[in-house]
Amino acid sequence: MHPFNYYAPETINEATEILKKYGDRARCLAGGTDVLVQARGEKFELDAIVDVKKIPQLTKLEWTDSHLIIGAATPCHVLYEDSKVCDLFPGIVDSAFLIGGIQIQSRASLGGNLCNASPSADAICSLIVHETTCEIAGPNGTREIPVEDMCTGPGKNALENGEFLVSLKIPLKKGEFSASYERFIPRNEMDIAVAAVASSLELSNGKVSSCRVALAAVGPTPIFAKEASELLVGKEPTDENIKKVSEKAKDIASPIADMRGTVEHRKDLIEVLTRRTISKALERAGG
Repeated sequence: MHPFNYYAPETINEATEILKKYGDRARCLAGGTDVLVQARGEKFELDAIVDVKKIPQLTKLEWTDSHLIIGAATPCHVLYEDSKVCDLFPGIVDSAFLIGGIQIQSRASLGGNLCNASPSADAICSLIVHETTCEIAGPNGTREIPVEDMCTGPGKNALENGEFLVSLKIPLKKGEFSASYERFIPRNEMDIAVAAVASSLELSNGKVSSCRVALAAVGPTPIFAKEASELLVGKEPTDENIKKVSEKAKDIASPIADMRGTVEHRKDLIEVLTRRTISKALERAGG
């Protein structure tokens, strides 16, 4: 790894100026659990590291009347150690508790996991089913995009020159709502998902008023399985109806075969994990 410049800006404007100056030869440092490993492996040309942890908006949890706003560099352990987050956003907590091991979770962040844009990332599916919006800052100001539009390819994201992720804005749900995330890995922890699913649902008068299913490790990016999700809306969450959603999710999955699993194995896992996560979300929602 060749020498690089290190910056620790304290404002959003200062950070965007540095990022714009260096272009694609600069990387943001939140927890560093991905970017430093990649830099040592010379996955990209690196002239500058921009440590964003001194920017206040990047490392705090903020509650409004309608949203939870998670700073993009907030460590995972902060989320699952917060009882209110655990109660209202169980799918997010499921993911935060699975990113790396306990030591990694003291530094790793949901924002970093998202921007790294791995097809098997643990955080992204849960962010999708919780209807998360990404707040992005850049030389031209700020903009927002749905989290499902953030990943554009393996290891690629929607950030443009000089931009970086500031926060994740998640709407607060009232009533019978919950979510769940599960993955299949060969080991108990510290491994990459062979397949993973997050599901959320909201109940009204015994029927599903909203449902979102997202898949990981079965495509070039995490997948918002919209067609599968819609099959449950307006219906009772019976085993038969959940089975139809699971089968559709299996059809939507488009995995590759590699040393970690065959196409058939991964598609079968998606069906099982979709059924499990919907059932778990239903249980958590009080259904």
